[in-house]
Amino acid sequence: MAAFSFELVSPERLMFSGQVESVVVPGTEGAFTVLKDHAPLMSTLKPGIVEIAESASKTQRLFVRGGFADVSPTGLTILAEQAIPVEELDAARIELQIKDAGEDVADAKSDEARRLANEKLEQLREVRAALKI
Repeated sequence: MAAFSFELVSPERLMFSGQVESVVVPGTEGAFTVLKDHAPLMSTLKPGIVEIAESASKTQRLFVRGGFADVSPTGLTILAEQAIPVEELDAARIELQIKDAGEDVADAKSDEARRLANEKLEQLREVRAALKI
């Protein structure tokens, strides 16, 4: 498979930079896979897993919480609000965040606050499902 340039940047640091064969991106309109010579595209990200295939035998998975993906003729760049290698995620911490988000839904004082809290809760549940915890 042909390789292309990919960078994933979080506020803390450059999480990945190099040549890859494919990247699966959790776009807000649905997950999409980027391969070499993908059509130009910009997308917002929802919390989820970015799957990076450097080669058929070498892959990485990173959890991202929001951000942007930019596919250009020079490659793919992801600017993530937060990025953490999947192996560093703590199942207990995610369960606590789900519990807190559920309480936020119950405590919401307006329809908009309730909608936003429900959205966050659903995203956390998606992360738990993606991680198979």
